[in-house]
Amino acid sequence: MSLQEHLYMNLVQDKRYLYFLEGLKNTLIITFFALVIGVALGFIIGMVRSTYDRTGKGKIANGICQFYLTIMRGTPAVIQLMIFYYCIFTSRIFSGVFVGIIAFGLNSAAYVAEIIRSGIMSIPKGQMEAGRSLGFSYGETMRYIIMPQAVRNVLPAIFNEFIVLIKETAVAGYVAVQDLTKAGDIVRSRTYDSWTPLLTVALIYLILTMFFSFLEKKMEEAFQRKERG
Repeated sequence: MSLQEHLYMNLVQDKRYLYFLEGLKNTLIITFFALVIGVALGFIIGMVRSTYDRTGKGKIANGICQFYLTIMRGTPAVIQLMIFYYCIFTSRIFSGVFVGIIAFGLNSAAYVAEIIRSGIMSIPKGQMEAGRSLGFSYGETMRYIIMPQAVRNVLPAIFNEFIVLIKETAVAGYVAVQDLTKAGDIVRSRTYDSWTPLLTVALIYLILTMFFSFLEKKMEEAFQRKERG
């Protein structure tokens, strides 16, 4: 069978390309909203951790955050996903996409938190002291002096987390989500052709990661031009 025949059978026949489009849509939805949750929660955890590191305040909150980070970073994302789907959100009113967003969002938060924390800790202590000497409170100094610099420093890393999430969501099919990987598996089961659907999925992932990596590079170049004035 020729390449053209393989492509026709796996993509055109019976409109099988719709499986891939639906899978791509679900993959992007899960990735985007999981990153939103990850950044929001990760920002809070990163602030708690960095505040404790700098001032020693919030020992209990820091301990809770450390426990959370240990659990989320120390267990496989696919196991977390399955626990959320089969043990926590057991009611079928929760779709697999929703559960995927929550599971990957909470997992991503653990990594974003350390990105935020490292960004804050990379700012010299002298800037905190300078802000306090000007009459700012700790919170005001963080808001107006430390955080603007820290966010600029960690944006490329957060963008990279988005790219990593795209690939991590490939296991969403474990909880009945028709993501890209599951779409390839469905087409494979219809055509009994493993190579074409799986290579199609791999190519789509490659294009996605290359596109967002390109955007990340352009963003870094824009920041560098801005810093040079």
